[in-house]
Amino acid sequence: MKHKIVMVMLSMALIVSLVLTGCAPKVEKTEVMLYTGGTAGTYFPLGSKYAEMLNKYSDIIDASAVTSGASVTNVKGIEKGESQAGLIQNDVSYYARKGIVMFDTPVLQLQGLATLYPETCQAIVRAESDIYTLADLEGKSVAVGAPGSGCAVGCEQVLEAAGVWDTIKRYDLAIGEGCSALKLGQVDATFVVGATPTAGIEELAVTTPVRLVSVSEEIVDKLHAEGYSFYVRQVIPKGTYKMTEDVVTCAVMAMLCVHRGLPDDVVYDMTKVLFEHLDELRTAHVRAADITLGTALDGMSLILHPGAVKYYEEKGIKVPAELK
Repeated sequence: MKHKIVMVMLSMALIVSLVLTGCAPKVEKTEVMLYTGGTAGTYFPLGSKYAEMLNKYSDIIDASAVTSGASVTNVKGIEKGESQAGLIQNDVSYYARKGIVMFDTPVLQLQGLATLYPETCQAIVRAESDIYTLADLEGKSVAVGAPGSGCAVGCEQVLEAAGVWDTIKRYDLAIGEGCSALKLGQVDATFVVGATPTAGIEELAVTTPVRLVSVSEEIVDKLHAEGYSFYVRQVIPKGTYKMTEDVVTCAVMAMLCVHRGLPDDVVYDMTKVLFEHLDELRTAHVRAADITLGTALDGMSLILHPGAVKYYEEKGIKVPAELK
């Protein structure tokens, strides 16, 4: 009996000692690598800040954010298990879910966490250019986005609807590269799908006067008629990129997507950190002001991860049956 008492006392003393010396067993964390986009876009600053917040506010997540080729590349990263999360356009995630357009088969590993903000279709030209409509791009040289990006897909769809896709000379350039090429006169226009203001275009506008070419309502209607219902009309206000007039265009939605194999408690934490620390995320980019809990399911094109569903339902948000 005395021996048992001594053993219990020794065990308790060991536990107290571990606590006091900071040697208590550490909680095992789940690695979450987040694929973002190019450094000249919006995904990278927002994704980097979000990863920082996950490490700060979650005890079970070890997060990191890396630059990537954006939407299509990010889907494939999750599909292959190279990443556990990614920022992806809702049109690209829809194609991935269905196994259409640039995906030969459905990407079953991909699930949704939240929709975030509009990603605007922006056709940029130099201010002195004689290009005033998308039809004027016929025969011109255009930077169409990085290979494997949602920008490249959106550019093709919009310019096909405008009837000029097969006529242009295409340059597969990411946002920063495309803006540099426009500045140097190597292309006549650069097409970007991204949140406004886009960092690369802002940097270009500092030294080179630019303007945006409108995407008419007729083109948006044609996109809808061709099955691309995820495009929404949008107006870019004057003052953006030093422009003197509003520009009518269209947009898709940015989403935060995750691998379906992530544990429920990890995705619950990811959702909670996102929406309960929005003020901190908004310091990374002005577009984060569009991210709200009330619009988290607007334009959602994927089945939600159960961890995200749990958080939304705790907050009183009714999750449609088709998203579960």
